Amino acid sequence: MNTLTIVAGLAALGSALIAGVFFAFSSFIMTALARLPSPEGIRAMQSINVVVLNRTFLGTFMGTAILSVLVAALAVPNWTAAASPWFLAGAVCYVVGTFIVTGMGNVPLNNRLAALNADDESSQLVWAQYLNRWTALNTLRTAAAAAASVAICIGLMQH
Repeated sequence: MNTLTIVAGLAALGSALIAGVFFAFSSFIMTALARLPSPEGIRAMQSINVVVLNRTFLGTFMGTAILSVLVAALAVPNWTAAASPWFLAGAVCYVVGTFIVTGMGNVPLNNRLAALNADDESSQLVWAQYLNRWTALNTLRTAAAAAASVAICIGLMQH
């Protein structure tokens, strides 16, 4: 087994794990939070946004971004190989569609939510907007992470 196979296998696994976490949020967690009274939903999401900053999640999320960059760097020099375009596509899906969307979309929304006083009536409008925008971005991240995993797996089958 060579380095590319190991790195790509780990990147595919990490992408699939992250896709699953994000899928859970888009498919039922955010819907459940939206059903709560606004102050309760806000406080719950504020708590989630603090607790998610842990070694396990961040290690998988950021580690997969690093592995994806390595997959691309290892695939590009051997561009004529049938697997290389798949490896590059998977790496781009994860880095752009998951990692960058998180940093430029979901994190700023989370920071804005963190600054809210859940009991202020003005927070209800912000919460409603947050739910819609955050979930849309999260669904994009879900699809990108799943696509990354699939593309890298196809690359592994052709490698």
